[in-house]
Amino acid sequence: MAAASRNSILRLINASQHSSCPCHGCRPPVNPVNQLQSINHLRNFATPVNAIEKEYAFEVAASNLRFGDGVTAEVGMDLKNMKARKVGVFTDPNVAKLRPMKTALEALEAENDLPFEVYDRVVAEPTEDSWRDAISWARKHDFSHILAVGGGSVIDTAKAANLFSVYKDADLMDFVNAPIGKGLPIAKALLPLIAVPTTAGTGSETTGTAILDITSRSFKTGIANRAMKPVLGIVDTQNTESCPTAVHISAGLDVLFHSMESYTAIPYTERTPRPANPILRPAYQGSNPVADIFSLWALQTTVKYLPRVAKNRDDYEARRQMLLASSFAGIGFGNAGVHLCHGMSYPISGLNKKGPKYKHDGYVVDHPIIPHGVSVALTGPAVFQFTAPSSPERHRQALAIFNGTSTSDPSITSIPDRELGAHLYESIARFLDGLGVPRGLKAIGYQKSDIEKLVEGTLPQRRVLDLAPGIGDVVGSDGKEYLTRIMESSFEY
Repeated sequence: MAAASRNSILRLINASQHSSCPCHGCRPPVNPVNQLQSINHLRNFATPVNAIEKEYAFEVAASNLRFGDGVTAEVGMDLKNMKARKVGVFTDPNVAKLRPMKTALEALEAENDLPFEVYDRVVAEPTEDSWRDAISWARKHDFSHILAVGGGSVIDTAKAANLFSVYKDADLMDFVNAPIGKGLPIAKALLPLIAVPTTAGTGSETTGTAILDITSRSFKTGIANRAMKPVLGIVDTQNTESCPTAVHISAGLDVLFHSMESYTAIPYTERTPRPANPILRPAYQGSNPVADIFSLWALQTTVKYLPRVAKNRDDYEARRQMLLASSFAGIGFGNAGVHLCHGMSYPISGLNKKGPKYKHDGYVVDHPIIPHGVSVALTGPAVFQFTAPSSPERHRQALAIFNGTSTSDPSITSIPDRELGAHLYESIARFLDGLGVPRGLKAIGYQKSDIEKLVEGTLPQRRVLDLAPGIGDVVGSDGKEYLTRIMESSFEY
């Protein structure tokens, strides 16, 4: 290793050995020699290189978006304009009965010589089995284009079916994020996919990310690759009219933490290792100037309008703004990434099926379910108390937004950096209380004895953990100690 490169790494190690805020104690002293020997062992699963170098570039990728009242009616013309030969349409049993799906099918039927087949068996919070069923169905047809009408589960399932109908002989785990799967790059062109979201939450219409529940291991993971992003997201303000209030809230929580996590992720220049080939550059790159703009706007908008939707789901302006925020946050996290709240949510949701068997009110399903947005929010207060010392200015900005003021307000400027985390904890908890979010893991049925399993289920989520301040930027550490403390602080509050 060149002396300059070695010195750079040593500086990174020394920088990581700062004193943390009281919420997570002081880090133990680090032996630089040992650190250099084990540096980035886990990250090599995701983007292998021959030398350890920091990233120097970021990429911006997002779907084309069309936003407006009633634009779902244009989807038939879109597919005809794309010269579609046969369309595979994905939805779920609930959306199949609702206006968005009816409008989409009418648009397809209005076009001459535009055959299509409908798959309406998508499962809320998809699993390996539900993905395999959808993939098997898609492989039996010779589709030229894909259309997804529904929430994030539908759009993610359609992305997976698209991928594996092109890679007909591939196994599901070939493309699932490493180290859980092989994390292979996608080198073939996929079918054009149009996404029509019916919830204001996942932002899946803008990203190349698809999430599933690995039930055999009791946690979630996914596939993240720019090649999977839709060619067009049709964001129709009429399509969330039928959403129950509980779905509005959970989806909105996803927007909230997409924006918070991407805005506070480690800078893209701190992500290591630099990929040896651009095709290996991950979709989740770390915070960057472009993603920051979208994430910050989405955060401000969500804090303002989500409480309005929760009080009155017929508030048209609030629903409209939340749809915009969802897409903006999708562009933000789709290029920067998320970190701890999402990484820890995957085992929280996954273990629920075998453990607490919690079923959230307002969800029309016949199985236990912690809605994704709720599972993300449960650790929110403790996560941002932990990350606050990493970037005080950004966390101060977030605190001002939650408190409905500006960063120049004396109530914000007077707070010492070391106390920001505690203040942000209280402000986020208060915001979640206003939305009726369960107060911690205990409130949904987890026991303290479950914390170790929840942490073990979080550790494999390197795709997001490596973007977490205090964990992803501390070389040679998997972060288990800090994850445990965050889970403990999220048990009840």
